Amino acid sequence: MSQAMREPTFLILTALAAGPQHGYGIMTDVGRISAGGVTLRPGTLYAALDRLVRDGLVAADREEVVDGRLRRYYTITDEGRSRLSAEVVRLRRNAEAAAARLRPAGGTT
Repeated sequence: MSQAMREPTFLILTALAAGPQHGYGIMTDVGRISAGGVTLRPGTLYAALDRLVRDGLVAADREEVVDGRLRRYYTITDEGRSRLSAEVVRLRRNAEAAAARLRPAGGTT
């Protein structure tokens, strides 16, 4: 069984599962996905992206210059999709177990 994924990693991979994005796009998408609960700062995001690239979960997709600034896009890899899918299953299983224990006898949650 693999180690549980940290929340920022889960959210970055979730953002990239929709398609390639550049750093600012990932940061805003993570905020949207987490309903404002997680705010990634640039230093945190790019350190995480470097680690995810090293781990083979994310790859650089393309670069473009916008308003004189380089914008690098990232994409989730097949391995990244597989790990994200496994984490979704793990989280769902845990949430279902918690819901079952919270359910009053004979009731529903």
